[in-house]
Amino acid sequence: MSQERHSQLGIHPLDPGEAGELLKRRQIVRRTRIVVIVVMLLLAAGAARTVVSRVFNARELEAGTVERARQYVKTATVNSSGASQTLSLPGTLQGYVQSPISARAGGYLKRWYKDIGSRVEKGELLAELDTPETDQQLSQAIAARQQAASSLDLAKSTVDRWEALRKKDAVSQQELDERRSAFAQAGSNLAAADANVGRLRQVEGFKRIVAPFAGVITRRNVDVGDLVDPGSGGGAARALFMLSQTDPLRVYVNVPQSYANLVKQGQKVVVTQTELRGQKFEGKVARTAASIDTTTRSMQVEVALPNPDGILLPGAFVQVALPLKPSGALVVSTDTLLFRRDGTLVATVDAGNRVRLKRVQIGRNFGQTVEVLDGISGNERLILNPSDSVAEGDEVAFATEAQPKPAAKPPAEQGKS
Repeated sequence: MSQERHSQLGIHPLDPGEAGELLKRRQIVRRTRIVVIVVMLLLAAGAARTVVSRVFNARELEAGTVERARQYVKTATVNSSGASQTLSLPGTLQGYVQSPISARAGGYLKRWYKDIGSRVEKGELLAELDTPETDQQLSQAIAARQQAASSLDLAKSTVDRWEALRKKDAVSQQELDERRSAFAQAGSNLAAADANVGRLRQVEGFKRIVAPFAGVITRRNVDVGDLVDPGSGGGAARALFMLSQTDPLRVYVNVPQSYANLVKQGQKVVVTQTELRGQKFEGKVARTAASIDTTTRSMQVEVALPNPDGILLPGAFVQVALPLKPSGALVVSTDTLLFRRDGTLVATVDAGNRVRLKRVQIGRNFGQTVEVLDGISGNERLILNPSDSVAEGDEVAFATEAQPKPAAKPPAEQGKS
């Protein structure tokens, strides 16, 4: 278009400088729009990312909360006590015969022949006493016996003479009866003197202290020169010796009332001692008290235990295992029990993995297991070691058993492979 045409239209031609300025402004506006659009897109992307991240975190938090709120448990089955049970009870070994050896005669200990740990046979000499007083009493009793014998001889000869005179009617019958009575009295005096001499001779024989039975000397309480009083051995602490028979031995145990009816005479038992590892000793029930002690609610049982080798020592602490006949009751682990104010409970898991608390009645306690007399039928799954917070209706999941890792091979085997 010419300049004249522009003039006619009233359009002023642009100055070249102004045209360039206008072009620059348009470029700036275009770039600004592009920048604004990019920024808006970035902001929108950031907002979308934040929203997505929050949604994902919320879902993850919810899933983690549900996972942590879920209780993982291990369960055990209910067993029947069809197998025999073993009741372990503590006991103390005692000599089958255990007696303090005391002196019957009084005097001084002259000599002792056996010390602690000595094995003696029946009738073997243990000690001797010096009894001067008893010796003098015996001598006096012998002299009194001789006097009584002389008096008897005189009374006999007198009776013989008076009987001859009575036949001649030289004396009265009364006088003859008096002489006969004196003769009988002299005979009684002689018998009493003989009895006294015999008693003192027996006391004299007690100067020799002998073993009343075969056994082991477990205590010696006197030494040479000690004054020994007759009959002072009423207590073991004042006895001369303590003698114990070590074969067989006795063990006394107290069986609780709930097991008393299951223990019978002649029943075999197993005795173990902690210090004698790996060794078991078989005995049998010799006798029972056949009654329950009202104080302890238990029955005393005596066990006879052979000890031919002398391995077991009297006074040792042992464990006596009594095998019991099965009762047929249900048996559960003690780890499944809950003790609350409602009583003894067990936590079972139903088909929907929900907790169901059941009250049970406990019978005999076998240590790691107990009998359940009532409350469960036998087909339940019981929770092992239930927490104190477990409640009726809680949802639980079953914990998986951790598989043991295989043992690492020795370096030599690794080299071979």
